[in-house]
Amino acid sequence: EMAAARPQTRLARLAGHVVPRAIAQVCAMEVKISSNAPHPMVHLSPEVQSALKQGKPVVALESTIISHGMPYPQNVDTARSVEAVVRKHGATPATIAILDGKILVGLKNDQLEKLGILGPKCRKCSRRDLALVVSQKGNGATTVAATMYLAKLAGISVFVTGGIGGVHRGVETSMDISADLTELGKTPVTVVCAGAKSILDIPRTLEFLETQGVPVVGYQTKHFPAFFTRESGCPAPLTLNSPAEI
Repeated sequence: EMAAARPQTRLARLAGHVVPRAIAQVCAMEVKISSNAPHPMVHLSPEVQSALKQGKPVVALESTIISHGMPYPQNVDTARSVEAVVRKHGATPATIAILDGKILVGLKNDQLEKLGILGPKCRKCSRRDLALVVSQKGNGATTVAATMYLAKLAGISVFVTGGIGGVHRGVETSMDISADLTELGKTPVTVVCAGAKSILDIPRTLEFLETQGVPVVGYQTKHFPAFFTRESGCPAPLTLNSPAEI
């Protein structure tokens, strides 16, 4: 009987021997969630839901730049401009944020406006902060790490941002390493970015990414950029020249 049972059924039975029944049910639920299907706690906008259902390209966008990067209304204007660029190139933008405890993938106009007005009153959410903000029905803007994680839960495989976090200068005494780097090592989402922020220790950032097993690809360049500049002084570990190769 065990041999003929479906994989999720076998997992649930096995879990039932070693963990409480409630946890076993969660384990079974996780197995049932397809890698391409959105997680039940993720709320897709109608536009994003339609695009994913039809197999059209969807690009995830972070929201910390909206809440903490610039004042209102410039933040909302910039967000709409970025979404317009994504649409112009044939993809559907999916700005990700948490409003009133709901994980939103793709913001409607009023939701984007609300996020922009709230600004720094929103909690800046990395992966570790998501459960707290959702459970307290709070408002949160997602960092690179959190946006990657939620994009994967939504079934989105490409995420575009500015500069990622990295290893800070003086790390030997501070141990200040961005959660973006560990997320890149464990979440299968392609992140298109302008390299790491220029204030960081970029050689150590690249070393850490290598340790995490992250392929760092320079698109049509042999240079690793530093957010505001095309060259950081460090070579790109890999170079590819077309989207098909990536």
